[in-house]
Amino acid sequence: MPDALQRLPEGARVAVIRLRSLGDCVLTTPALDILKRFRPDLEIAIVVEDRFKPVFEDNPAISVVLPPSRSAVRRWRPVLCLNLHGGTRSAVLTAGSLAKYRAGFAHFRMSQLYNLRIPTAQEILGVDRTVHTAEHLASAIFWLGAPRCEIPRAQLFAPPRPVDLPYAVIHPFATGPGKSWSTSGFLAVAEHLRNSFNLDPVFIAGPGDDTSPFARYRCLAGAPLAEVKSLLRGASLFVGNDSGPAHMAAAFGLPVLVLFGTSNPEIWAPWRTVSRVITAQGPIEAVPAGEVIEALERLRVAA
Repeated sequence: MPDALQRLPEGARVAVIRLRSLGDCVLTTPALDILKRFRPDLEIAIVVEDRFKPVFEDNPAISVVLPPSRSAVRRWRPVLCLNLHGGTRSAVLTAGSLAKYRAGFAHFRMSQLYNLRIPTAQEILGVDRTVHTAEHLASAIFWLGAPRCEIPRAQLFAPPRPVDLPYAVIHPFATGPGKSWSTSGFLAVAEHLRNSFNLDPVFIAGPGDDTSPFARYRCLAGAPLAEVKSLLRGASLFVGNDSGPAHMAAAFGLPVLVLFGTSNPEIWAPWRTVSRVITAQGPIEAVPAGEVIEALERLRVAA
């Protein structure tokens, strides 16, 4: 139903389901921005796991952040429930919302639970190519009735941390095998940033990551996501593997350099910011440090 958004009554409530995955959550925000700009009267809830709630906090497009429970979604009483996650749990939440309009991509699991089945992003956008995740998610809003427009940068909101020196954020970890560049490479990059860019390297890590190889530099390990947001908000540059923090950095408009191993940069490249992407032609650990430093220099010129 391409005119579903036009059919919603004034001030209607909408629930958007995006359960988890840091990068996916960040790249959902352009779709939310398009939806809110088209229908500023709508009250939009995002349904997300608590650990990713900070991605959406203080976002003016969002009225409330809901936990992923059927009772919470049902109490919100949405007229439209839009599943941007896929999978069984999100389909059950969509059906359990009791919304008049229940929308999800037709290729999602349990698509019979939706009365609005969204076609592929390629069909919606009229392209015959691999689409970026931000394009994929925004295409759902276009199909529901928002006018086609340029898909904006992702949006995060956070106050910057007070700092003494300009700094660069380095994220040397990743969530899966074949996605992490070498420790020695990141150490070489840190030295180059300090000596050539006059930027203080700051390494960030999750709670289970070993930061001991980077102990000569400032490290922020296992910090709450809200604190990571503030750190990135005040940074001058980001370097890291393909991961959620890279998308956070892009959302703040930082110059970003990202190394890709097994994932596809056409789908996951930094969105709408000055960036350089290095795609490994073999094992990502074998990418030479000199190649990354050269890309950093090109990034400096572009920025």
